[in-house]
Formats: sequence, C-alpha cells, structure tokens
Amino acid sequence: MNIVPDPLSGGSRLAQAYIHRYDSVSGFYGEDYRSSDGYERRAAWLDQSEAKRISRAAVVDCLRTYNHKFNAHPAVDKALDALGQPETLAIVGGQQSGLLTGPILVIYKAVTIIQAASDAAKRLNRPVVPVFWIAGEDHDWDEVNHAYFPTRDLDIAKIKLDPREKLRTSVSYTEVNEEEWELQLQGLRELLPDSPSKAELLELARTAFSGSRNLSEGFAKLLGAMFGKHGLILLDSADPNLRALEVPVFEAIINNNEALGLSYQQMARDIEGAGFEVQADVPENGANLFYLHEGMRLLLYREGDRFVDRKGWIQLSRDELLRELHEHPARFSNNVLTRPLMQDSLLPVLGTVLGMGEISYWAITRGAFAEMGLQMPLILPRMSFTLLDDTVHKHMDKYALSFQDVQHHLEEKRQAWLDGQDELNLEERFGQTKAAFEQLYQPLIEDLGKLQSGLVKLGSTNKDKILKQMDYLLRKSQEALEQQHEAALRQWQAIGQSLMPLGRPQERVYNIFHYMNRYGMDLIDRLMEIPYEASGTHRLIHV
Repeated sequence: MNIVPDPLSGGSRLAQAYIHRYDSVSGFYGEDYRSSDGYERRAAWLDQSEAKRISRAAVVDCLRTYNHKFNAHPAVDKALDALGQPETLAIVGGQQSGLLTGPILVIYKAVTIIQAASDAAKRLNRPVVPVFWIAGEDHDWDEVNHAYFPTRDLDIAKIKLDPREKLRTSVSYTEVNEEEWELQLQGLRELLPDSPSKAELLELARTAFSGSRNLSEGFAKLLGAMFGKHGLILLDSADPNLRALEVPVFEAIINNNEALGLSYQQMARDIEGAGFEVQADVPENGANLFYLHEGMRLLLYREGDRFVDRKGWIQLSRDELLRELHEHPARFSNNVLTRPLMQDSLLPVLGTVLGMGEISYWAITRGAFAEMGLQMPLILPRMSFTLLDDTVHKHMDKYALSFQDVQHHLEEKRQAWLDGQDELNLEERFGQTKAAFEQLYQPLIEDLGKLQSGLVKLGSTNKDKILKQMDYLLRKSQEALEQQHEAALRQWQAIGQSLMPLGRPQERVYNIFHYMNRYGMDLIDRLMEIPYEASGTHRLIHV
C-alpha cells in the first residue's frame, strides 16, 4: 500500500484545535497525548487510583464470559489474563453496533485502538490491552440498521434491517430473528459482485448472523472474526452482567446529579466563551441518564426533587430511583456525557480513541471527571483513511484532480472541463443570439403599440416564449454535449462516488465488506500494517 497524507475537511474547530493547537484548549482536556510525560503521568495516576474503580477481577470475569460467547480467541484470553493484573492498562474506543459493522470508520477505529495499545506498551514498557466498547445501549436504530455499497451503475445501494418489533429501546435489546437475518444475507449476496472473496465473505456474515439475537451480537461476532487474533477485547455497554457491576457508579451519578449537571453547564459556557461550538446538548435540568420503561429508553430530567422524562411517563424521587437501580440495574444506562465517566470507572483507561465529533463533546466532561474523583484519560485521535484504487487514481491524474479538488470543487471542475470540450461555444453563442434578437424585436413591439396598445403585451409574451425556446434548445444542446462525452463524464462520476459518496467522506458511508470483496480477505491484515499515527492526519491509501 502506498500511503499519502492528505487533509480531510470537516470536524469541529474545537477538535481541530485539540489536534493542532493543544496548548490553546488544554483546559478542556487531560494530559497531552503527544508527550511521553503525559503517558507516564496518566499511568502513575491510574496506579494510585485503583480503588476508585470497580473491582478489576469482577470486570475481567464479566468480559471473559462475554468474549467467550462472541469473541473466542486465544489472543483475547491472553489479553484478558493481562487485564486482570494490576500493572495492565487499557486503550479504549467504541462505536454503535452497526449492520455488517457499519461504515468503514468503525474498522479504522478498531485498528487505531489495537495499534495505540501496542504503541503505549512500548512507550511505558508495561502491558496495555485494546478494548472495543460496543455502544449497545444506544437506541438510535436508524443510525445503525443499514450498510451502504457502491453499485456497478455508479449508484449507491443500501441494505437495511427492520425488525418487526422495534421500540425506542437499546439496540442490544432489539430482537432480530433468523428470517430477518436471512434477508440481510440475501441483500449482501445480491450487492457484492462476483469475486474470489465473495463466498468466504458471505460465510463470514452467515456465521455472524446465525444465532445472534440482536444487532450487537452480530456486530461483536464480526469484530471478533476480524480482530480477535490481535487480542481486541469486546465490551457491550448493555451487557446485563456488566450493568450489575456498575450500580455503585450509577448511584454516585444519581447522588451527585446536581453537581455533575453544574459542571457540564460550566464547561459548556467555557467552551462557548473560548469561541467554540458546544457539540452536545447540556440542558440545565438534565440528569444525563436513561431509564428503560416498558421497553422504551427514556432520557431523565430533574424537576425539583424528582426525576422525570419529557412525556411524563415516569416520576421518581431520588430514593425511588436508587431503589429501582438496586432492584433493576439493567433499566439504567448512560447518555453521551456520563458514558466517559462509566468507562473510566470500569477500566484502567490510559487513553481513549475518539473521532472528531467525540473529541469535541468530551471537552464538556472535564469538570465531571473531577466531581467523580476521576481524571480525564489521554484522548487519541482515530486514524482516518480514504482507500484509492488504481482506476480512480488514473481518472484523477487524467483530469489533474487532487483529493482536495474532489472534496471541495468536483462539480465545479467537472463543469469547467465539460465547458472546455464545447467547440461551438454554446453558452456564448446562444447568449449573443438572444441579445441580438431582443435588440431587434423590442423596438418592433414598441412600434406595434402605436397601432394598438394590446399588441405590446402580446408582443412581450411572444418574445418571452421565443427566449424560453432558445433556452430549451441550449439545454438540449448541452445534453447532447454531455452524451457525446458520456464515457468521460462517467469517469468523473466514478471519482465522486468512490471518494465522496453522498457528498460525505468515504469512511463515513461504505462498508468494509465492499472493500474486502474487491481487495481480498487479507485487507484487515494489510490495514493493520499501516504505521500508527496519533497526529490526526488523514491519509490516502493506494490499494
């Protein structure tokens, strides 16, 4: 693989500042991930704060049970054995459990977590294990229930999972039956072109779907198949066994809810005061917890001394909420602002791997870590790639297009190229013809008014119709020009479809199965060989 750094547009100004001007925003974050001293100070704090976290042995036992079900691999067992030892730290990152793993950025995040753990182990000369946090408690079903694939006719196809029973509940609690999985397998079979890898990929998906009760289980099996041999430990945030261990943390969040809320609000004001946009909703009375009620995952708010949801389905005093927590811990889950606190209460997190949006909203949690007696971990930017094949690369060279052109000016460049093929100068000549016609016709219309005033209106209407017909002929002429250069224009379309599908970065749209089908089953291994960088720099990968 040929690897070329090339910036990718997007990301909030706060995230960009964190990556490129850390000193200007250091007050919103923890230690500087670029500094070896930052790693050492974070590790030292973790060593002396072991008692602040849930029992390491209990967490490892829970993770071992989960991984034996969905990620059974000797390398994972070895990583879990290491995690059980007091000197072992973790690099953690996560994502929602998408269909067929979702967009390829999920794969890049897993690669980053594994490589960052290896890098940290070398820096500190002590064991550091990779952990993937599956956000199974999330309930945004429409965000995770599909996968996109490019088609031969330069379109973009979508396969989508729609269970019959779909409440506003956690993805890990949304049941998927065998018939629904079979429909997804059939969709994948139809979308993947024939290739040497297709049969093996379909078997990979079939194995992951078989027996999976929900999307999170299928997701975990696929991640395990792809990364288990690299020792990637999987954790489902909606695992009931894990939730039982988290009761003391939820209890602390409930008992300190007002103070936590004030810390989020203060950080949001500080972020805005520094000239940045706040990337998550921080309501004044937000409890920043979800409660599962009759299958619905409801966000809680404080109203006086009670915890309620927006629609008034539940109203619980603090004591009642705590009683519910101890009797039914699986009914509770974190929101985006308390999940970081839970993560660091469970695991000895040396660093967390985040995308650009996540880096921005984590800034809101800095004060909350202190309220919980914790410290924010190192924040490591997720590695970001665009896969560029030889054909698209040749098309870009042919039309002298850079990756920046494709991101920002593709349509403009395409039109300029097409205009350059217009030997008849259609726009100019039609413009001249219309101007000459108006110059001759308008005086005639005015003279006709001397015969009868009504002829002026009739003449103006007639003139407008003729001009519209000229415009129509211009459009048809331009269409004929496009038809004449149809093959070349399809090359332009292929460039956009490959690198910026739906007007978005490739890594946010297409699924890994498309690329494994095209480039081989060893693609994951080849991605793992890309040198690790925590610079936040986007890279083009020539495959």
